[in-house]
Amino acid sequence: MPVNVYLIFNGNTREAVEFYAKVFKTEAPQIMTFGDQPQHPDYPMPEEAKNLVMHSRLNIDGSTVMFSDNFPGSPFIEGNNVTLALVSKNLDDIQSWYDQLKDGGRVTMELQETFWAKLYGQVTDKFGIHWQISHDSGEYGN
Repeated sequence: MPVNVYLIFNGNTREAVEFYAKVFKTEAPQIMTFGDQPQHPDYPMPEEAKNLVMHSRLNIDGSTVMFSDNFPGSPFIEGNNVTLALVSKNLDDIQSWYDQLKDGGRVTMELQETFWAKLYGQVTDKFGIHWQISHDSGEYGN
């Protein structure tokens, strides 16, 4: 199982992913915006978030690099905008990694079912490394 790099941008992900696709001569990127996700009636989507990139990815010379815009209102610190993404089909591994990485760390998003994954969570470990842990059902192109 490879560990993928997830790059977070401050509103210019679309420009960045299209640039990298051209540089590395990859396929045209598929882009999912925050506005594309199902809306929760109790948490309305801010207008300024709807066209921002929620997820895109490129295969760069055999490595998967994923991209997202920072959600409006969330802190963005250049230099801290790199996350390691663990994507696996094994739900037991996902739970184990999450439980161990959060020990002494800080949970950003509890491990839970989302519209794109049976399990997904975010944690910053005790060393300050940001992790995204996700189930790969093969359905959404993780």
